[in-house]
Amino acid sequence: MAKSGKFLYFAYGSNLLSHRIRINNPTATRSGIGYLKDYQLSFVTYSKRWKGASATIVEKQCKNVWGALWHLDQSDMEHLDRQEGVHENIYRVLQVDVHLPSGEKVQARVYQQTATTPDVDDLSELPHDNRPSVAYLKTIVKGGEETGLPAEYMQFLYSIPHNDYHGPVEVELPLGFH
Repeated sequence: MAKSGKFLYFAYGSNLLSHRIRINNPTATRSGIGYLKDYQLSFVTYSKRWKGASATIVEKQCKNVWGALWHLDQSDMEHLDRQEGVHENIYRVLQVDVHLPSGEKVQARVYQQTATTPDVDDLSELPHDNRPSVAYLKTIVKGGEETGLPAEYMQFLYSIPHNDYHGPVEVELPLGFH
């Protein structure tokens, strides 16, 4: 699935939304959807940009994290790393197996926060300080809808609690609802 001069990236947070990923990574082209087996979506580190906790993945048996697969030019790798704060040790890069709806597996680049996440099975149990802002959560939800993630996973995304911050954030996106 990898193309010459390109790399495959698995997005599960704000980069699900095409408008968001292309702010810093103009070469991004969506190539489909997939999931990480035995991982769970969570939120941990406060993002000044988003005014709430940002998304990460944590290993968790019997859970799956669905997301978008993007092909990006190698020239965008540095931009993506900077956006994810790799140079500040906020996220680390992992190479993971992404399971496709067809049953195939592909290797992709993904980002995981370096901070320790709260150990919760249900995100409704997240401490208030570990919850995303309204704008960040809407970006993830709109990106999931745009990507065509499975209905059951979308129900999960809709159920994630936010931190009640409804104000402006540093990323301007056409979210279409407030």
